[in-house]
Amino acid sequence: MSSSAAAETILLYFVLPVWLLAGFADYLCHRASRIELTSGYKESLLHLLMLAEIAVPLLAVMFFEVNALIIATMIACFVLHQLTALWDTTFASHRRSVTPVEQHVHSFLELMPLTAMLIVIALNWPQFLSLWGLGPEAARFDLVLKQDPLPWQFVAAFLAASTLFEALPFLEEFIRGLRSRKRT
Repeated sequence: MSSSAAAETILLYFVLPVWLLAGFADYLCHRASRIELTSGYKESLLHLLMLAEIAVPLLAVMFFEVNALIIATMIACFVLHQLTALWDTTFASHRRSVTPVEQHVHSFLELMPLTAMLIVIALNWPQFLSLWGLGPEAARFDLVLKQDPLPWQFVAAFLAASTLFEALPFLEEFIRGLRSRKRT
Protein backbone atom coordinates (compact mmCIF):
# COMPACT_ATOMS: atom_id res chain seq x y z
CA MET A 1 0.00 0.00 0.00
CA SER A 2 1.39 3.40 -0.95
CA SER A 3 1.72 6.20 1.58
CA SER A 4 -1.10 8.09 -0.14
CA ALA A 5 -3.41 5.07 0.03
CA ALA A 6 -2.51 4.57 3.70
CA ALA A 7 -3.22 8.22 4.49
CA GLU A 8 -6.59 8.05 2.72
CA THR A 9 -7.45 4.83 4.57
CA ILE A 10 -6.58 6.44 7.92
CA LEU A 11 -8.73 9.44 7.02
CA LEU A 12 -11.76 7.47 5.87
CA TYR A 13 -11.75 4.58 8.32
CA PHE A 14 -10.27 6.10 11.48
CA VAL A 15 -10.43 9.91 11.56
CA LEU A 16 -13.97 10.30 10.21
CA PRO A 17 -15.51 7.54 12.40
CA VAL A 18 -13.80 8.87 15.54
CA TRP A 19 -15.06 12.34 14.63
CA LEU A 20 -18.62 11.04 14.27
CA LEU A 21 -18.39 9.23 17.61
CA ALA A 22 -17.11 12.39 19.30
CA GLY A 23 -20.00 14.40 17.84
CA PHE A 24 -22.54 11.91 19.13
CA ALA A 25 -20.79 11.79 22.53
CA ASP A 26 -21.08 15.59 22.66
CA TYR A 27 -24.82 15.33 21.99
CA LEU A 28 -25.12 12.78 24.83
CA CYS A 29 -23.24 15.15 27.16
CA HIS A 30 -25.68 17.93 26.27
CA ARG A 31 -28.63 15.64 26.85
CA ALA A 32 -27.26 14.53 30.23
CA SER A 33 -26.79 18.17 31.27
CA ARG A 34 -30.40 18.93 30.24
CA ILE A 35 -29.27 21.66 27.90
CA GLU A 36 -32.87 22.55 27.07
CA LEU A 37 -33.34 23.89 30.61
CA THR A 38 -30.13 25.92 30.76
CA SER A 39 -28.60 27.40 27.63
CA GLY A 40 -31.44 26.02 25.51
CA TYR A 41 -32.06 26.46 21.83
CA LYS A 42 -29.54 29.31 21.52
CA GLU A 43 -26.63 27.00 22.26
CA SER A 44 -28.17 24.38 19.99
CA LEU A 45 -28.15 26.92 17.16
CA LEU A 46 -24.39 27.26 17.66
CA HIS A 47 -24.07 23.48 17.44
CA LEU A 48 -26.01 23.44 14.17
CA LEU A 49 -23.84 26.28 12.86
CA MET A 50 -20.69 24.31 13.67
CA LEU A 51 -22.17 21.26 11.95
CA ALA A 52 -22.76 23.34 8.81
CA GLU A 53 -19.27 24.86 8.98
CA ILE A 54 -17.81 21.37 8.89
CA ALA A 55 -20.31 19.85 6.45
CA VAL A 56 -19.40 22.27 3.64
CA PRO A 57 -15.71 21.32 3.30
CA LEU A 58 -16.35 17.69 4.19
CA LEU A 59 -18.89 17.26 1.40
CA ALA A 60 -16.68 19.23 -0.98
CA VAL A 61 -13.74 16.89 -0.36
CA MET A 62 -15.96 13.83 -0.71
CA PHE A 63 -17.44 14.81 -4.08
CA PHE A 64 -15.05 17.23 -5.82
CA GLU A 65 -11.43 17.11 -6.94
CA VAL A 66 -9.35 18.71 -4.22
CA ASN A 67 -7.73 21.87 -5.53
CA ALA A 68 -6.83 25.31 -4.21
CA LEU A 69 -10.52 26.29 -3.94
CA ILE A 70 -11.42 23.25 -1.84
CA ILE A 71 -8.33 23.65 0.35
CA ALA A 72 -9.05 27.36 0.90
CA THR A 73 -12.64 26.47 1.77
CA MET A 74 -11.41 23.85 4.25
CA ILE A 75 -9.08 26.31 5.93
CA ALA A 76 -11.70 29.09 6.10
CA CYS A 77 -14.38 26.74 7.47
CA PHE A 78 -11.95 25.29 10.01
CA VAL A 79 -11.12 28.78 11.30
CA LEU A 80 -14.82 29.69 11.42
CA HIS A 81 -15.56 26.42 13.24
CA GLN A 82 -12.87 27.15 15.83
CA LEU A 83 -14.21 30.66 16.41
CA THR A 84 -17.76 29.34 16.73
CA ALA A 85 -16.54 26.62 19.13
CA LEU A 86 -14.97 29.32 21.30
CA TRP A 87 -18.22 31.32 21.17
CA ASP A 88 -20.21 28.18 22.03
CA THR A 89 -18.04 27.22 24.99
CA THR A 90 -18.03 30.78 26.33
CA PHE A 91 -21.82 30.98 25.96
CA ALA A 92 -22.41 27.56 27.55
CA SER A 93 -19.99 27.94 30.45
CA HIS A 94 -22.00 30.90 31.80
CA ARG A 95 -25.29 29.00 31.66
CA ARG A 96 -24.59 25.36 32.48
CA SER A 97 -21.96 23.01 33.80
CA VAL A 98 -19.57 21.85 31.09
CA THR A 99 -18.18 18.66 32.64
CA PRO A 100 -14.61 17.40 32.24
CA VAL A 101 -15.94 14.57 30.04
CA GLU A 102 -17.63 17.08 27.73
CA GLN A 103 -14.46 19.20 27.64
CA HIS A 104 -12.48 16.11 26.67
CA VAL A 105 -15.00 15.29 23.93
CA HIS A 106 -14.58 18.86 22.66
CA SER A 107 -10.85 18.25 22.26
CA PHE A 108 -11.65 15.46 19.80
CA LEU A 109 -14.14 17.72 18.00
CA GLU A 110 -11.36 20.24 17.50
CA LEU A 111 -8.53 17.85 16.65
CA MET A 112 -10.33 15.50 14.25
CA PRO A 113 -11.20 18.26 11.72
CA LEU A 114 -7.63 19.56 11.97
CA THR A 115 -6.27 16.03 11.44
CA ALA A 116 -8.58 15.46 8.48
CA MET A 117 -7.61 18.79 6.93
CA LEU A 118 -3.89 18.09 7.35
CA ILE A 119 -4.23 14.67 5.71
CA VAL A 120 -6.15 16.16 2.77
CA ILE A 121 -3.52 18.92 2.43
CA ALA A 122 -0.70 16.36 2.52
CA LEU A 123 -2.45 14.34 -0.19
CA ASN A 124 -2.81 17.47 -2.32
CA TRP A 125 0.39 19.30 -1.42
CA PRO A 126 1.01 20.98 -4.82
CA GLN A 127 -2.43 22.65 -4.73
CA PHE A 128 -1.87 23.74 -1.12
CA LEU A 129 1.42 25.36 -2.12
CA SER A 130 -0.27 26.99 -5.10
CA LEU A 131 -2.56 28.90 -2.70
CA TRP A 132 0.52 30.82 -1.57
CA GLY A 133 2.00 31.23 -5.03
CA LEU A 134 4.50 28.45 -4.43
CA GLY A 135 5.19 25.09 -6.00
CA PRO A 136 5.04 23.77 -9.55
CA GLU A 137 1.26 23.98 -10.13
CA ALA A 138 -1.05 26.88 -10.80
CA ALA A 139 -3.84 27.26 -8.28
CA ARG A 140 -7.09 25.78 -9.56
CA PHE A 141 -10.37 27.30 -8.38
CA ASP A 142 -12.92 25.24 -10.28
CA LEU A 143 -15.47 22.73 -9.01
CA VAL A 144 -14.90 19.43 -10.78
CA LEU A 145 -16.49 16.16 -9.70
CA LYS A 146 -13.96 13.55 -8.59
CA GLN A 147 -12.59 11.56 -11.52
CA ASP A 148 -11.93 8.68 -9.14
CA PRO A 149 -14.82 8.94 -6.66
CA LEU A 150 -14.79 7.45 -3.20
CA PRO A 151 -16.45 4.03 -2.96
CA TRP A 152 -20.21 4.56 -3.06
CA GLN A 153 -20.64 2.16 -0.13
CA PHE A 154 -18.41 4.34 2.05
CA VAL A 155 -20.15 7.55 0.95
CA ALA A 156 -23.61 6.08 1.58
CA ALA A 157 -22.61 4.68 4.98
CA PHE A 158 -20.90 7.90 6.04
CA LEU A 159 -23.81 10.10 4.97
CA ALA A 160 -26.28 7.79 6.73
CA ALA A 161 -24.16 7.76 9.92
CA SER A 162 -23.77 11.55 9.76
CA THR A 163 -27.53 11.94 9.47
CA LEU A 164 -28.31 9.45 12.26
CA PHE A 165 -25.58 10.43 14.72
CA GLU A 166 -25.04 14.14 13.99
CA ALA A 167 -27.78 15.97 12.09
CA LEU A 168 -30.85 14.33 13.63
CA PRO A 169 -29.61 14.35 17.25
CA PHE A 170 -28.62 18.03 17.09
CA LEU A 171 -31.92 18.93 15.42
CA GLU A 172 -33.69 17.04 18.21
CA GLU A 173 -31.64 19.02 20.75
CA PHE A 174 -32.70 22.27 19.07
CA ILE A 175 -36.38 21.26 19.02
CA ARG A 176 -36.17 20.19 22.66
CA GLY A 177 -34.79 23.64 23.50
CA LEU A 178 -37.58 25.39 21.59
CA ARG A 179 -40.26 23.28 23.28
CA SER A 180 -38.78 23.97 26.71
CA ARG A 181 -38.73 27.70 25.95
CA LYS A 182 -42.43 27.64 25.05
CA ARG A 183 -43.30 25.88 28.32
CA THR A 184 -41.55 28.46 30.50
